[in-house]
Amino acid sequence: MTPSTNASAGDPLLAAVRRGVTVYDLGRRLSVGMPQSPNHPAYWHSLPRRHGDMVRSDGGSAANDMITMGTHVGTHIDALAHVSHLGRLHGGADAVEAGQGGRYVELGAHTIAPMVRRGVLLDVPRAIGAGEGCGAGYEITPDDLAATEAAQGTPIDAGDVALVRSGWGRFFDHPDRTVYMGLESGVPGVGEAGATWLAGRRVHAAGADTIAFECLRPGAAHSVLPAHRVLLVEHGVYIIEAMALDELAAAGVHEFTFVLAPLPLFGATGSPVRPLAMIGHG
Repeated sequence: MTPSTNASAGDPLLAAVRRGVTVYDLGRRLSVGMPQSPNHPAYWHSLPRRHGDMVRSDGGSAANDMITMGTHVGTHIDALAHVSHLGRLHGGADAVEAGQGGRYVELGAHTIAPMVRRGVLLDVPRAIGAGEGCGAGYEITPDDLAATEAAQGTPIDAGDVALVRSGWGRFFDHPDRTVYMGLESGVPGVGEAGATWLAGRRVHAAGADTIAFECLRPGAAHSVLPAHRVLLVEHGVYIIEAMALDELAAAGVHEFTFVLAPLPLFGATGSPVRPLAMIGHG
């Protein structure tokens, strides 16, 4: 077969890219001291070698880095191995036995396939008239999600990635990192009923602009996480947390191509990610 002289011939995706795309970065910058769940090891970055520490004979020098972090710090995705209920993981596997050897072979982060899917932003505060964002500890209900879906004209279909904006993401860069964490104030998010609503839409993954995805009651911190049980354990729906959704919302973009690739961390319970929302031109 003679190769086409037009590289985009027969490839609609490449043709769309050549026409131009706008890319929204939905990931948070990783930095020492950023807010995170207290349940996970913090992010740390250091320079074992700096320029000038070793200079080659030709005058060249190189610097290098070392990072340590939990896999549920910054913008990240939860693997199905992350949460168990009554001793069982998604699909019924024994949670203790599954972790024998220090790796979750069957449901670890390495099993999460890269995602190129239809994404839907559910801008809840705008749809329900909550101003800049939902209040601390506010539970986003099925009625809120359905009202947002209807107001935007973006029905969620099976296999989509649904991103729920609460507006709490505006506090991620607050000088007081505890504000975004909301351990005392509470954090808005999807409750058990809302998670069941999303699972009923058969989404592939669900994301949010908060650390824990779901509603945290004032003073309760992460003591109970029923939405994680519903999505990860009962329905096998991945959860993406600490997303940057405000730019997307400000642009009025509610439907897009969603791209995400986890690190293939063998046996891990989650992975840092840098998800993208892509909008084609013309």
